Amino acid sequence: MSSRDLVLGRVRRALADTGRDDTPYEQAMSRAYLRRHGDRTVEETVDLLAENLADYRAIVHRSDAEHLPAVLARLLTARGAHRVAVPQGLPAGWLSDVEQVPDRAESTPYELDRVDSVVTGCAVAIAETGTIVLDGSPDQGRRRITLVPDHHICVVRVPGQVVSSVPEALERLDPARPLTWISGPSATSDIELDRVEGVHGPRTLEVVLVSEE
Repeated sequence: MSSRDLVLGRVRRALADTGRDDTPYEQAMSRAYLRRHGDRTVEETVDLLAENLADYRAIVHRSDAEHLPAVLARLLTARGAHRVAVPQGLPAGWLSDVEQVPDRAESTPYELDRVDSVVTGCAVAIAETGTIVLDGSPDQGRRRITLVPDHHICVVRVPGQVVSSVPEALERLDPARPLTWISGPSATSDIELDRVEGVHGPRTLEVVLVSEE
């Protein structure tokens, strides 16, 4: 039996109890999936997000809204970042004392490669998978500004932008938007399992969890 036959056989068995009529698939098949695993408090959900982000080698920081500009300034200074890519809708008070490079359609890969860092917001963060999702909103900008620079600082508003599970995240996202799902810094491994970071995205991802309360 070929791999193709094996896969198709499993599909047929899974659909064996489905009626053979014109009922649309999304109605014929039960989709009563668990929306989350466990019953966590808001604080536990945020802690799980931080733990899983760190497990993926992201660097996690915590702040409140008042101290966020100082935290961002400290992180950029520690990185030696002078030229910072900035989405058009990034809150004006977040950054100061750096050369801000605005997100422009005309920017070339060469220009973006000369940027030291990029600072963005996010659309949603998923605790169970340690994933940050960007959707191209004004505070996140075009996808390429978070792929070419070698250092990405992503600000996540807590608890408003944090969900437990992927199903909960999907409910908040528009599939027609350019979604970028980020689980840690960019990394890949060759055939001998040598890990290389920064191949198709930032080598360093820093996430700032900002309390809204």
